[in-house]
Amino acid sequence: MASNSSDAPVLIVGLGRFGAAAASKLERLGREVLVIDTDAALVQKWSGVATHAVQADAGDIDALRQVGAQGFSIAIVAIGASLEASVLATSNLDELGVPQIWAKAMSHSHGVILQRIGAHHVIYPEAESGDRIAHLVSGQVLDFIEFDDELSLAKLRPPLAARGAALSTLALRRKHGITVVGVRSPGQKFVYAGADTIVGEDDLIVVSGTAADIDGFARLPRALKL
Repeated sequence: MASNSSDAPVLIVGLGRFGAAAASKLERLGREVLVIDTDAALVQKWSGVATHAVQADAGDIDALRQVGAQGFSIAIVAIGASLEASVLATSNLDELGVPQIWAKAMSHSHGVILQRIGAHHVIYPEAESGDRIAHLVSGQVLDFIEFDDELSLAKLRPPLAARGAALSTLALRRKHGITVVGVRSPGQKFVYAGADTIVGEDDLIVVSGTAADIDGFARLPRALKL
């Protein structure tokens, strides 16, 4: 079962909100998914949704062997309620030689521990969700994705500084630290922006830049003061 391809089967440990959301999305993408949880009711609920659903304790390495965890190339440890259970599951998957272990962390210290015992990728869903919501409620940003400290994407209504002239003449990167990536006019699909693109008042734009630069750009005036 092991594979490094983009269609490799995925093992998900824990069927809380995070694990269930990951399993549901992977299933919609056509991926084979094995979900395991100690809660019989959750396993029963997911038995008709996931490719395979098994009641098992990932803190028991023999139980993981019995469900074939060692044959997976990708595993997601989605346990959040118990730090001990999260650590044991991650450690056991590492011992079984799973080459890609994604683990959910509830805090920075939890994440450090997970990395030290074998997690290759640590996810902070609550913190990441909180950051995104903060950007959405703090200004004119309609959607926001932060990839790292140097790159974020946001969808927003264009301020005056981005309208009325070709983007090449507005020097938005030099003046505001952002680049207009795409534009959607009313009733139209998003299109990639070019040097000659002129943004209209009723358009939506997708911009890239740091989170701070995007926040500053989003707060620029959208109408002339009377």
